[in-house]
Amino acid sequence: VQLQASGGGLVQAGGSLRLSCVASGTIRSIVSMGWYRQAPGKQRELVAVVTTGAGTNYADSVKGRFTISRDNAKNTVSLQMNSLKPEDTAVYYCRTVVGYGNVYWGQGTLVTVSS
Repeated sequence: VQLQASGGGLVQAGGSLRLSCVASGTIRSIVSMGWYRQAPGKQRELVAVVTTGAGTNYADSVKGRFTISRDNAKNTVSLQMNSLKPEDTAVYYCRTVVGYGNVYWGQGTLVTVSS
C-alpha cells in the first residue's frame, strides 16, 4: 500500500488549506484513514481520523476548524483546514490501517502558517 499526500503550503494565519491523500496498491479493507502531524521538536500527534464503522475523531486543538472526509470508492482522505493558526505549522502525514492492522504512512506534506 502506498500513500500519496498533497496540498501543503504556506498560508497566513486565519487562512485555509486542504490536504488530500490517496491510497494505492492491493487494499483488501481499510480500517481507518487519517492525518497526523509533527511540529519541530515535538512528537507526532493525531489530528483527525475516520474509522470504518466508528465515525470521526479529532484532536481537541483542531475541533471546529478542521474537517476530515473520506471517499471509500477512491481510497482517499482529505483534511479541510480553516482558521489556521501558527501553532498548526507542522509536517502532516497521512496514515491508513488496513486488513488485520497493517499501518502505512505517507511521505508527509509541510504546512506553514505565518502570523
